[in-house]
Amino acid sequence: MSALPTTFGTLKSSPFSEERIGQRSVKDEVRQNLMCKLQRGDDLFPGVVGYEDTVVPQIVNALLSKHNFILLGLRGQAKTRIIRMLTTLLDNHVPYIDGCEIRDNPYHPICRRCRNLMEAQGDNTPIAWLTQEERYVEKLATPDVTIADMIGDIDPIKAARSGHDLSNELTVHYGLMPRANRGIFAINELPDLAGKIQVGLFNIMQEGDVQIKGYPVRLPLDIMLVFTANPEDYTARGKIITPLKDRIGSEIRTHYPITVEHGLAITKQESWTARTSTISLEVPGYIREIVEQLAFLAREDKKVDKRSGVSQRLPITVLENVVSNAERRALKAHETIAVPRVVDIYAALPSITGKLELEYEGELKGGDNVARELIKMAVGKVYTSHFDGVNVSQIVQWFELGGSLKLDETVDSATVAQQLNGIQGLMEKTGVLGLGPNEPDAVRASAAEFILEGLYAHRRINRNEELGFTAGERKRETPEREESRTRPPRRQFN
Repeated sequence: MSALPTTFGTLKSSPFSEERIGQRSVKDEVRQNLMCKLQRGDDLFPGVVGYEDTVVPQIVNALLSKHNFILLGLRGQAKTRIIRMLTTLLDNHVPYIDGCEIRDNPYHPICRRCRNLMEAQGDNTPIAWLTQEERYVEKLATPDVTIADMIGDIDPIKAARSGHDLSNELTVHYGLMPRANRGIFAINELPDLAGKIQVGLFNIMQEGDVQIKGYPVRLPLDIMLVFTANPEDYTARGKIITPLKDRIGSEIRTHYPITVEHGLAITKQESWTARTSTISLEVPGYIREIVEQLAFLAREDKKVDKRSGVSQRLPITVLENVVSNAERRALKAHETIAVPRVVDIYAALPSITGKLELEYEGELKGGDNVARELIKMAVGKVYTSHFDGVNVSQIVQWFELGGSLKLDETVDSATVAQQLNGIQGLMEKTGVLGLGPNEPDAVRASAAEFILEGLYAHRRINRNEELGFTAGERKRETPEREESRTRPPRRQFN
């Protein structure tokens, strides 16, 4: 920064000459930098997983076309993260006239204050510099947003302090959009803007200028507009006005992870599991899979509102709660290692129920019951992926012969492992999960409990709060079938 020009005269003879940046717009700048990144093979949106073949190519096309665009998607689909990362496509530094509220281009100033300054000082006009982050302005749309907030209005206090008439252009207080000049302006949840505010965006998107209320002045802003919205709001009558939709260059749909592998990668990246602790934390792969399947199953469940969606934040917060519950148990038992178990997923219900918008049927059942059913289905699905074709009849037989087991989530891992070791054939089956005979008790206990929960999910054994794991209920034959056994067969007549 110290080597950058500080006056207009030195700026003209620097690499930031008028030929290079005098007429270049923000969209031209983004396009040029994007082309360079594509040629180098750079990752355009690092940390955004699963959009490489779907969303990212459409965003690239919009940027190469110099479009204002909108990202349409349900909650938790990385829309805001993507638009904030657009700043990486801007130059590291760009000059503007020092003290200007709307960051005027020194070669083509548009506000009255800067034009007067340039006339008075010429080559001695002071120059300041904008960084990438300073060129990004974001606004969450709410119904109470006014034209003054977005565009600007008369400022009587400024007029009184400067001694100007209210009709003077220098008494204008600029809104967020003029202050985003020569940068990126993002509006989250666009349909929540009042209709007259949406109308106020017309000129900016079509002609590239704004009109300040009460002034015969037009500001040709250099700005790139990006929006986010929920698809339901965006298409609903009265939420978004058609002329504004017509002026948005590209409409890009985002989506939830298509594969479980993508979901696992996102959750691992975003969840706070590599935490500083006095004990070591180890999260088994099957626990991560169950938590991720929980979100996938919830998105398909008819008791969960599809229009609201199930945010990718659900598996992230659930996994964090699961790890915390295992950590709490290990700390109380004075253990050196914490390994989450399926029981910890049930303990994470508070991080599930708040993220599920239920349909009428789900409301009748209750959020906790719906969440418990989803956990059970997720355990069953992950169990099948690991134990499909594995003979577990010896474990089931142990329960059918009268065995029962109730596990207390608060006791230490050695005690739990000893209880589980009493079930014939159970510990041997943990080898399917890649466990050896010398694994810590916490790891063995977690794996063995997962097997029992999987058998319960597939109705091979039963479980309740009072007795714990018991033999599965045998199906009683219907009265008709019992009667047919005792009734003699009828004679056939020709």
